[in-house]
Amino acid sequence: MSQPDDRLDLRGIVCPINFVRTKLKLEQMPAGSLLEVWLDAGEPVEQVPDSLRLEGYEVALLPPETEQPHRRLWVRSPEQPTA
Repeated sequence: MSQPDDRLDLRGIVCPINFVRTKLKLEQMPAGSLLEVWLDAGEPVEQVPDSLRLEGYEVALLPPETEQPHRRLWVRSPEQPTA
């Protein structure tokens, strides 16, 4: 399994700010980079992955490590920059 190139902790950050911050971070990373994003359960985990997929990013929601109120996503930026 790959290791992320960078991490972004957005626990406690509400929608849509968590999506905006994730997208800005990905735009600063080289094409094909892998970003680990920490989100709160509930609306952030329901909304952010779908929004990123619509923007052309590859998203994997990782299984929870414990019964914590947050989740990890791995997001890979496309090899070609998004429009």
